[in-house]
Amino acid sequence: AMGKARDWSWRKTALVTLLCGIGHVASSVVIGLAGIALGAAVGRVTPIETYRGEVAAWLLLVFGLLYMVWGLRRAMAGESHAHGHAHDDGSVHDHAHGHLAAAHAHVHERSQANITPWVLFTIFVFGPCEPLIPILMYPAAADSWWGLALVTATFSLATISTMLAVVALGYKGLSLVGLGRLDRYTHALAGGSIFLCGAAIVFLGL
Repeated sequence: AMGKARDWSWRKTALVTLLCGIGHVASSVVIGLAGIALGAAVGRVTPIETYRGEVAAWLLLVFGLLYMVWGLRRAMAGESHAHGHAHDDGSVHDHAHGHLAAAHAHVHERSQANITPWVLFTIFVFGPCEPLIPILMYPAAADSWWGLALVTATFSLATISTMLAVVALGYKGLSLVGLGRLDRYTHALAGGSIFLCGAAIVFLGL
């Protein structure tokens, strides 16, 4: 949704997804390894993951809401309207234009484009991989460091590959959909999607 709204190429969308996936997995791996090094039991480490999950959910909700409101304001401010123009020969035609100045819109869009991937990355870093830490601790408890490395690599590869596959399907699907008059609401729709994801986690426990 963000790639569509920000008109990212597939290469940039995939790169942002890859970085978010790495941050998502790596943060849980670091906490798991720290717990192993300190000899902490699973029961002492998993509450940290639960707390991180709550923080990530609220970050999704708040970021989605703010982005949706910004998108709505941008769409309304950029809505074009027409003025009649009369020429010397007596002909009249309508000239449509928007309320946003081109220079201001370009600068604002560029600043938003620069910060958005980092906001998404931060949210995914807070987002925990709940099953990973207990899985990591089993081979560690058996002093199987090869097993620990294999579990970490397999889980990470599966998680990031799944993220890339789902985003690829969504990106391709959205590219086939013509929004027509709703096209100027793409930012608001993207923010709404993120907000609903956060709300589903916070209020429905999904």
